[in-house]
Amino acid sequence: MLENCRTAKERWGGVHQLIDRWLKARQELLVHYCELCDTARDTSVESLGPKLQRLCQILVDYTSAGHFEVYEQLIREAHEFGGDGLELMARVYPRITETTEVVLDFNERIDGKSPAESEMDELMSELSRLGESLGTRFELEDFLIEHLHNAHADKVISAESVPVRDTKPVSQSVTAKGAAH
Repeated sequence: MLENCRTAKERWGGVHQLIDRWLKARQELLVHYCELCDTARDTSVESLGPKLQRLCQILVDYTSAGHFEVYEQLIREAHEFGGDGLELMARVYPRITETTEVVLDFNERIDGKSPAESEMDELMSELSRLGESLGTRFELEDFLIEHLHNAHADKVISAESVPVRDTKPVSQSVTAKGAAH
């Protein structure tokens, strides 16, 4: 999963600062998740509580940013630039929402609690389920970025680079400049 995160950042990094920050947050989430999974059984239950709390904080922050920032941006682009983006979002978003439920359930059960020794097997099962759900979520998010944002990336960059003070449509400005030569 961590390698896929790096690949996604390389492919889509720099296209839009919002997505860059979000992919960086994803990487941070994955690092904490993997470290916790690797060390949970060898960590005292007293030390495990704060690590779980930190994971939950990063997890909820990442999930919230997806829903309330990134997906909204992708929907705006789909509206603005047309195509089949809204239909695609309507098909994929419910599947992402299913993974959100897993994240919220995990957070509700785990956050702020230190598991007892007798609960370690259950915790490891929940971490495994969370990891599977995150893997699915990341694939779906990458798919949306690829098909919604990247499909419009050149248009977004063009729209962002047009000077605000220039009140002529871009096509008129280009035509006027071309006519002067």
